[in-house]
Amino acid sequence: MSGKLILIRHGQSTWNLENLFTGWHDVDLSDLGRQEAAQAGREMQKEGLAPAIAFTSVLKRAIRTLWIILDTTDRMWLPVERDWRLNERHYGALQGLNKAQTVEKHGEAQVKIWRRSYDIPPPALSLDDPRHPRFDPRYADVDPKLLPATESLKDTLARVQPFWQSRIAPELAAGKDVMVVAHGNSLRALVKMLDRMSESDIVEFNIPTGIPILYELDERLQSRGRRFLGDAQAIAAAQDAVRRQAEKK
Repeated sequence: MSGKLILIRHGQSTWNLENLFTGWHDVDLSDLGRQEAAQAGREMQKEGLAPAIAFTSVLKRAIRTLWIILDTTDRMWLPVERDWRLNERHYGALQGLNKAQTVEKHGEAQVKIWRRSYDIPPPALSLDDPRHPRFDPRYADVDPKLLPATESLKDTLARVQPFWQSRIAPELAAGKDVMVVAHGNSLRALVKMLDRMSESDIVEFNIPTGIPILYELDERLQSRGRRFLGDAQAIAAAQDAVRRQAEKK
């Protein structure tokens, strides 16, 4: 029997709080984000979940969320793997811009395409832009050809899926419960894959910060169902807040 899968988007970051496009920019959790991470750990304890291994990105908002969850659940000893392929979608030249102000400049329809379309990326960073990941030491061992200057959700899935197949799926197939603490779009890529969700449906699927998603999987690692852990009304409100981030103020 395969293990259970717990997906958790990092707690609110400082740039989430300021409603900025974050992408690969490395910002930390806000005070609320730390509280959300601790609450995620408590929700896992209520469910009796005790993952045997955890995976996260190389961005501190996800790493710190994982640390807080492990501290809350008294599992600081858990094996942890960090990998850039679980990073957030790269938002290209939009990184650092305010979402609502970007709507004012480019229009709500265009920004929704950049934010939520399946296969249309935002404008790319130039190769000499200091924000390009090739200048970041954490990617020094990654083939520069693999480092994005912008990404669509389709591009994000293209890097997440091989990591799923090579590292996460074998642990689940061995019967281990697995926790993945990552980002809105890298997790949406996994949800699309696991639920065989259409491109149009995944565009409208919102993952709030700090709320665990529990997957039950069959022996072929196909989804037998997923559910958010926590208060249903609060989860619905949080999902709606994600949807409204790029609306005109």
